Amino acid sequence: MSAETVISVTRVLESESSAAESVVTHARGPEGQLPITAEMLISEPSGNLFGLSQNAGMGWEPSRLLDPEFLILSTHGGLRAQDGTPIALGFHTGHWEVGLLVAEAARELRGLRAMPFAGACTDPCDGRTQGTTGMLDSLAYRNDAAMVMRRLMRSLPNRKGVMGIATCDKGLPAMMMALASSGALPSVLVPGGVTLLPENGEDAGKVQTIGARFAQKQITLEYAAEVGCRTCATPGGGCQFLGTAATSQVVGEALGMSLPHSALAPSGQPIWLDAATRSARALLRMAQLRMGTHNVLTDAAVRNAMVVHAAFGGSTNLLLHVPAVAHAAGLRRPSVSDWVAVNREVPRLVDALPNGPQNFATVQVFLAGGVPEVMLHLRRAGLLDCSVRTVTGETLDENPDWWEQSERRRVVKQRLLVLDGVDADEVILSPGRAKARGLAATVCFPVGNLTPEGSVIKSTAIDPSLIDDDNVYRHTGPARVFTTEGAAIAAIKSGSVGAGDVVVSICGGPLGAGMQEIYQVTSALKSLASCRNVAVLTDARFSGVSTGACVGHISPEALAGGPIGKVRDGDTISLTIDRNAMHGTVDLVGEGEERFSADEGARRLAARSMREDLAPHPALPDDTRLWAALVQASGGVWGGCVYDTDAIVNKLRASQ
Repeated sequence: MSAETVISVTRVLESESSAAESVVTHARGPEGQLPITAEMLISEPSGNLFGLSQNAGMGWEPSRLLDPEFLILSTHGGLRAQDGTPIALGFHTGHWEVGLLVAEAARELRGLRAMPFAGACTDPCDGRTQGTTGMLDSLAYRNDAAMVMRRLMRSLPNRKGVMGIATCDKGLPAMMMALASSGALPSVLVPGGVTLLPENGEDAGKVQTIGARFAQKQITLEYAAEVGCRTCATPGGGCQFLGTAATSQVVGEALGMSLPHSALAPSGQPIWLDAATRSARALLRMAQLRMGTHNVLTDAAVRNAMVVHAAFGGSTNLLLHVPAVAHAAGLRRPSVSDWVAVNREVPRLVDALPNGPQNFATVQVFLAGGVPEVMLHLRRAGLLDCSVRTVTGETLDENPDWWEQSERRRVVKQRLLVLDGVDADEVILSPGRAKARGLAATVCFPVGNLTPEGSVIKSTAIDPSLIDDDNVYRHTGPARVFTTEGAAIAAIKSGSVGAGDVVVSICGGPLGAGMQEIYQVTSALKSLASCRNVAVLTDARFSGVSTGACVGHISPEALAGGPIGKVRDGDTISLTIDRNAMHGTVDLVGEGEERFSADEGARRLAARSMREDLAPHPALPDDTRLWAALVQASGGVWGGCVYDTDAIVNKLRASQ
C-alpha cells in the first residue's frame, strides 16, 4: 500500500463534529391512521397489526395499508447509483440489473392496487469461481438459497403471491425451487435476461480460456487484456451462450412458470423491462382466478421442460436442477431413463453457442423467437402436452397460438435480420431442416464398467473432426489420473497432456469437492490444438458451455467407492459415443500392454483396491460436507442433489 493510501487511526476514530451535533431522539411519525377495526384488534395476531405500523413507517399510504400483499424475491447483487454506475459491484452481471426488474414490477403492482414487498438472496458466479475454492460452495449454495427464499416467502405470512426474478447458474434454479413450493398460492418467474456480444471480441465462454491460450503462446498479453475487458459488452444479464444460466431461463419458461418469450431477453432494454410489467399483471390475474403454482407445475409440465431442453440442446446441469424443481413441487423426479427416452425422441432445433454449427448468441435466439418458436415446432411434431396450464392463466396451447399470429414475432425476427443479417429460420430450425443440417440430439448417458450408476456427455460438443463417418465417436487411450482440478489444469498448461490421452479427474463429486465444475479443464483442452483429441472422465460436473469429449456426473463418485477411483495412470480406457442411437460406453479395457474385454475390465476393477491418494479437497468447507451427506441420503446426483427430508429423517432414525 502506497503512502498516499495509508489510513491513520485518527481517520478511523474521528468524524466531523456536525455528525454528533445533528442527532435527534424523536420524530413526528407518519400522518394519518391505520385502517383497523375493533374486530381486527381483538382477532388479528399482533404480527399483523405491527406489520401495518411498519408499513406506514416505511412510507406506504395509510389508507392503502390493507391492499393485498405480494412478494417480489430476487437475486439482486451490488449497489448501483441512479445513473447506473457502480457504487459496490455484484458478483456477476447476471444479478447486477435485476433490481430494475423488481422496481418495474413493483410499480405495476402498486398501480393495480396491490402492496409489493421486495427481498433478495444474491447468488455467486460460477465463472468467477472456476478453478478457485469458491467453486466448492457453488452447487451446495443452490439448496441453501432455495431454503432461504422459502423462509423469506413464509415470513410474509399474508402474501397473496410471489414473483421471483433471477438469472444465473445457481440463483435461478434456487428461485425455481423456492417458487415450486408455493402450492395453492400463485407465483411467476421473471428471467433476468442475457448480456450482449461485443462488436469485436470474444464471448464470455471463450474468454475464460485466455490463461491456457497464453500459456501455450497462442495469444499475446495485449490481446488477452483487450478481449477480457470487453467480453461482457453490456452490464447486465447472463452469459451469451446456452450454458446453465440461459438454459435455466428456457426451462423456467418451458415449465409454464414464466410468460411466453421472456427467456433470453437482452438485459436493460425496454422489451426486458416490459416482461416484468406484464408478469406483475399475470401474478394478479392468477390470484383473481384462484390459480396456484400447483396448477402450473405438474408431471406433464416437467416432461415438457425436458422436451424443450432437448430441443435447445441445453446444459447438462439441468439434469440436476429439473429433478430438484420437481421435488420441491412434490412431483416425481425424472430418472436417467426418462432423460434418455426424451433425448432419443426429441430433435435438436436450436443452433446456439456452444453447440453450433453456426453458434448464434442467446440474444439472437431470443430474436429468432426463443421458447415459443421452438414450441411451435414441437407442438406440430406432437411432442408437447399442451393441456397444461401456464402463468398466463390459460393452457399451453394458447401460447403458441398467440405467438404464431403476433406482431411481436414478426418484429423481432425482422430486427434480427436488420441488425445482424441473420434469418431467424437459421437459428431455430424445423425438424426436417435441422436433420438436413446435421443438428443432432445433445445429451447422451454412457454406461460401462467405470460408470455403473450413470454418467452424461454432451455429444454435440465433441469436435466434428473426431466423429467417424457412421456418426460415432471412438476413443481409446491411456489414463492420466488427477485427484484435484488444479493438478489437471497445471498438466494441461505445461503441455504434459497430449493427443490421445484420457484425463481422469476424480475427487470432484459431492463428497470430494461439492460436485465442482471443471470448465477451465475442458475449455483449455478445446483451445489447445494438441489437446483436442483428449477425452475427459470426471465424477464432477461441467459448465453448460463446456465442449469436447467430456463425460461427467460419473457415479458412484470416487470417494463413494466408485470404480472411477480405482483407475491407475496408464490404464487403457475406451469411449464409444453413438450419436445416432444416443448410446455410449466408458470402459477399462487394458493394463499396460495388455488389452481385454469390458467384462474382463469389470472383473479386474472389482479385484482392485481404491487409490491411496483419494481425499476430499483440502479446503472443502464443513457446510459443503454437510450438504454432500444430506444429498447422498436423498437420492444423490441423479436425484437432483436435493434435501429429501423424509429420506434423511428415516436414515437418521434407522441409525439410532
